[in-house]
Amino acid sequence: MKNILRTMTLAGMGFLALAAQANSPVGRWHTIDDKTGETKSVVTIEDAGGVLRGKVSQILRKGADPAAKCDKCADDRKGQTILGMEIIRGVKKSAGNEYWEGGEILDPEEGKLYRVRLTPVEGGAKLQVRGFLGPFWRNQLWVKAP
Repeated sequence: MKNILRTMTLAGMGFLALAAQANSPVGRWHTIDDKTGETKSVVTIEDAGGVLRGKVSQILRKGADPAAKCDKCADDRKGQTILGMEIIRGVKKSAGNEYWEGGEILDPEEGKLYRVRLTPVEGGAKLQVRGFLGPFWRNQLWVKAP
């Protein structure tokens, strides 16, 4: 009987962890160009002690150079290869809200840094990515990658 209860408890904890992850930006995401609708890349978002970071783990855009560098970047990523680059930094869960914010996202094609808000939508199947630059913002809707 103890083994059954223990197994049920562990299974319940696993279910809760999966449910929490479904409403979290953590995972692999197909980035979708907000102007063309084209799938551009896969970004993998990880949790490092409550702080999210995201790296370009795959480039999917047709004809894209996998060795392309961020020549327009103005920070420590200048000249780095975009593939493998950390483009999301310092994002934390917003207390009492369903979104993560407080960090930044880099558009490596333009070299622009935006304040970022990440909001899982549609049960975690999509991720609303909103980048803020002053009073202006830019939205993208990313799709969960298999």
